[in-house]
Amino acid sequence: MSHCIGLLSIASKLNLLVLLLSSVCFCSCLSDRIPEFALTKTEESDLKEENGKESVAEDDLDPEDLEVFYPTHQWQIVRPDQCLLCLILQWRYNLMFATGYGLTEMTHIQHFDFTTRSHIIATEGQAVPSGLHVRLNLQTGEREAKLLDNKNEKSDMKDQKKRKRLDEMHINSNSFTSQELKEALAKMKEKEKTESTMEQKANLEDVRQRFRPIEELKKEFEKLNMKIETDFEVMVKLINKFNSSTSTLDEKVAALYDLEYYVHQVDNAKDFLSLGGLQLVINGLNSTEPVLKEHAAFVLGAALSSNPKVQVEAIEGGALQKLMVILATEQPLSVKKKALFALSSMLRHFPYAQLQFLKLGGLQVLRNLFKEKGMETLYIRVVTLLYDLIVEKMLLEDSENKEDQLEEKVQQYKQVNLVPAVVEQGWCVIISNLLALPEHDTREKVLKTVRVLMAACRDGYQGDYALSTTLSMLRTEYEELAAEEQREGDNDGYFKELLSSINTIIQELRPGYL
Repeated sequence: MSHCIGLLSIASKLNLLVLLLSSVCFCSCLSDRIPEFALTKTEESDLKEENGKESVAEDDLDPEDLEVFYPTHQWQIVRPDQCLLCLILQWRYNLMFATGYGLTEMTHIQHFDFTTRSHIIATEGQAVPSGLHVRLNLQTGEREAKLLDNKNEKSDMKDQKKRKRLDEMHINSNSFTSQELKEALAKMKEKEKTESTMEQKANLEDVRQRFRPIEELKKEFEKLNMKIETDFEVMVKLINKFNSSTSTLDEKVAALYDLEYYVHQVDNAKDFLSLGGLQLVINGLNSTEPVLKEHAAFVLGAALSSNPKVQVEAIEGGALQKLMVILATEQPLSVKKKALFALSSMLRHFPYAQLQFLKLGGLQVLRNLFKEKGMETLYIRVVTLLYDLIVEKMLLEDSENKEDQLEEKVQQYKQVNLVPAVVEQGWCVIISNLLALPEHDTREKVLKTVRVLMAACRDGYQGDYALSTTLSMLRTEYEELAAEEQREGDNDGYFKELLSSINTIIQELRPGYL
């Protein structure tokens, strides 16, 4: 028993001696390799350079080619002397990607291809990166290394892509000094500054091409401000151009065309009147040139619209007679269309003009338009004018507002016997015959006018067989259209309203209807 205890004591002493010898050898190995790192002197050299004293430290790595150890998440065998080389190569790779320095000045590195096996015996001269999980395999006696465990499965794919990029790199074995690193960084900064300057110049040139200097714009605005004219000043120039004997026909027409734009405004129309332009335009209705008549009537109609003061001056200036002459004589359709527009603007909301219109035989002049060929487009315009004049008077008489000014206007409208004149001159039949036209809009306006004239024209309508037939056909047509609208989800559609008007007229035309 004592013999066995002695043997164990001797074995333990031998193991302790071997451990001490291994520690000494390992420290000796480290002391031999540390001077090979250029990084150990970097900060000292940087401090010296800041004080104005530069010292160049040469980085003398092993000139022989090194084979890179590419780690994965599986264990691989590593040589014992690769732990320091991994730091050097990791620093060099970081430097290369961070500074963009020439690849030909980096160390030529041969890579070690990995497989899916867990244990691979590394060849001699293999370099191992830092940040690995290293272990000693007690079964084989070999050192093995792998990447730290990562739950993200995409890391292996990133490592493979990085390894493929590194496969194509063949770089020089010479190392970098601190001075070379500073020069590389200086070049990189200079390159960035140059590129930034060029980009700024390009942007500045683009801005100059697209935009003008503010000084030039200010000068132009000053010139524009000096040439700004009021509507009054513009109308003065246009009136002078129209009235000038030296102006050509085209110039006069252009002046009238521009004047029509300005006199739409009530205030401008009053200024137009004060400048004498209204009388010039009225005189232009006597021109022998149809185009001049057309535009003169157009300007007159625009100035008369809802402007009582201009309406009074126009009728005193003889505009009503001249417009009726144009409508009563042979003129182009475009001229009569503008003359009817001017006549409508004069008669609306102006009972005195309506009274003078009836006295001058205006209804007979409009009735004759229905006998002329090529005037079909004026039919509905005439019917609309009559409808507006009749409804205008009815609304005013039914109004509950009994102000003095309004009462005076009511007395003026009482002198205008428009409906009796319409019935006397046969307008009831003329209007009802227009229901045969195919346009729905035309039918709608005719139906409204028939309903307004129903009280005055009922006797004539009840004996009109053609009207009865037309109404029956229209009811059938619009019943189908209204039903189709209803199927589409429109319960209060356009055709349903027309059908309601037709049914109302048919109901009112039945004998005994009160």
